[in-house]
Amino acid sequence: AKRKVLVRKIDAVETLGCVSVLCSDKTGTLTSGKMAVTDLAIMEAEATTLKHMSIQEAQNSEKSETLKKLAQGGLLNSNAKQTAQLEFVGSPTEVAIVSACHLIVGKPLEEVRSETPQVYDIPFSSATKWMLTAHGSNASNGSQPLSQGLAEAQTQSSQESNIRLLLKGAPEFVVSCCKLSNEQVKAITSCYEEFMNLGKRVLCVAECNFAAPPEFQFQGSGPKDVNFPLSGYTFLGVFAIEDPPKPGVRESIASMRDAGCQTIMVTGDHPSTALAISRRIGILGDQEVVDTLSGENFAAITGAMISSQGLPPDDLTLAEVANDPELAPECADFWRKCVQQARVFARVSPLDKQAIVQAYQHFAGEIVAMTGDGVNDAPALKEAEVGIAMGIRGTEVAKEAADIVLLDDDLQSVAAGMEQGRLCAENLRKSVLYTMCSKVPQALPTFAQLLGIPVALTTVQVILIDIGTDIWTAVAYAAQPAETSLMKKKPRHPRKDAIVNSRMLLYSFAYIGVIQSLCCWSSFFYMPQMWTLLDKKDVPVIYTASEKIAIQSGTTMYYWALVCGQVGAAFAATTTSMSLATYGIPNNWLNLFIILEFGCSIAVIYHTDLQHAFGMKALTLRQMLAGSCALFAIIAAEEIRKFLVRRRETARSEAPLAPAASALMKDNNPSPGQHKEETDMDGNEALPDIGGSA
Repeated sequence: AKRKVLVRKIDAVETLGCVSVLCSDKTGTLTSGKMAVTDLAIMEAEATTLKHMSIQEAQNSEKSETLKKLAQGGLLNSNAKQTAQLEFVGSPTEVAIVSACHLIVGKPLEEVRSETPQVYDIPFSSATKWMLTAHGSNASNGSQPLSQGLAEAQTQSSQESNIRLLLKGAPEFVVSCCKLSNEQVKAITSCYEEFMNLGKRVLCVAECNFAAPPEFQFQGSGPKDVNFPLSGYTFLGVFAIEDPPKPGVRESIASMRDAGCQTIMVTGDHPSTALAISRRIGILGDQEVVDTLSGENFAAITGAMISSQGLPPDDLTLAEVANDPELAPECADFWRKCVQQARVFARVSPLDKQAIVQAYQHFAGEIVAMTGDGVNDAPALKEAEVGIAMGIRGTEVAKEAADIVLLDDDLQSVAAGMEQGRLCAENLRKSVLYTMCSKVPQALPTFAQLLGIPVALTTVQVILIDIGTDIWTAVAYAAQPAETSLMKKKPRHPRKDAIVNSRMLLYSFAYIGVIQSLCCWSSFFYMPQMWTLLDKKDVPVIYTASEKIAIQSGTTMYYWALVCGQVGAAFAATTTSMSLATYGIPNNWLNLFIILEFGCSIAVIYHTDLQHAFGMKALTLRQMLAGSCALFAIIAAEEIRKFLVRRRETARSEAPLAPAASALMKDNNPSPGQHKEETDMDGNEALPDIGGSA
């Protein structure tokens, strides 16, 4: 909750720490979502160029007829409303346009709409990227307003009604519906591309006067089924809308990239707008990514490209195509290039998002997180390993489908949640690691008895170590703070790199366990008469009273050395590569339980009643100091190991890059596939850390 991340499924926290690809919406997640119209351009009648002006110029200068029509279109062709407090509410894009246009028109919103009431509309769709409204005129029907519906108005008049059709939406669609010369199309295209290259969202507006016959009923919702014109429109102008990046987004993307997680922009905006924003926030470098074999530009993948090249045959899924590319070679080749090179997916539909998630999962083997806020985003949110819904803008359907809800709709919260997920897995690994370190010295005394060595650790003492001391220290790792290198490692792949792995077992049993065992046995045989007791060959062995006291002293010494060794292991396990001198001992819970562990051990060694219960014998100060060598030996060995690990990492980071690698680094954005391959090679190097990354 402190990090503004609401977890709906508890295992999603750990999975979030394993995410290697984050597919993120643009509006409201990467950008502020606080949109404002900054510029517009109008095309006067018969003109072949557009007149550019800032919104301030449009509001303060003399209004031409075309500018008035454009502003009226922005007010009429909109689902934004005005509250009693004179505030505009609705989608951020609509609110931005209405806020700008009502100042140009100089009339209240409701007054403009009452003069030309809406009689029909086709709402905006994320799939079509446009909306249309039809408007009548109160003046054309006397005292009867068309706001009660075109059919009612026309039943009162046998004459044709003049209807104003307003079309607003994506530039490419609006332009295709207009009657324009080649010069005009080039001018409009150049205009909106100029705005888009600045990272601005662009919407175009066009109108058409439609003479509706008597008793006419509007029908249809798209170009294929409407019963009114969708061609021959008059182009009015362009709105350029600024949606600046959120503060801190660039830093969050950079930190996630350092952590081995690549951010992918998935948006419904035009590719040029998406590319401009992606460069501003660091998703994409200055160089475009081009497939060198075909020359095809893979800097931004559009929904049209996915529809034409990325859809598998009807009877196949992307997972089946990934497993056997021969089933659909072109589809497999397209997605392989996408997951290796693309950073931006633009003009995509919600269904395309699901395909993008599947592609990264099956063609690149990535762990994918997807953000979403709409009803139609639910399939993609469920498809991803971690679905992330927006808490402010998100619909209830999206929140129900998601694993995690961002309470502040901020990408920085995703980075914070990712760090927390890694920390949870890392601390769980450290806890298990610490617990396993004592198993070798606990088990060896049992096997040593088979060789005639006196008992070094009794059963009750083993239980005392496991339940009385170890369990509380292991629990304290839940409060262990993160190391500085936590978000500089590649993410752990949950299906390929288990928390308890072979490196962890080697560390616990063959490294720390061996050091502890050597220190424990050295302390055991340091005690008087231990060596002489080895000479007893009788079967069964019968010990004298003095020999039993000596054995009791030896078991106490073994127990004390094991406790000290576990304290050393507890401190050693707090970091994987950082020196304790740098990291310190910041976990107060761990410090408290270590103090209690020492206190418990001293109590059973020196308290008379506890001595009898646990088979202990009081030790001298010199013997106590000798037994504590395990603590210092483990910490010293670990500091040497961690120093070698840091030196290896420093040497690797300072090593000169090969020519090919140098060229690749110019973009400063390695592809997910490339990063995965490089980090996998790093994971196979010698001298690994104590259990892998979280």
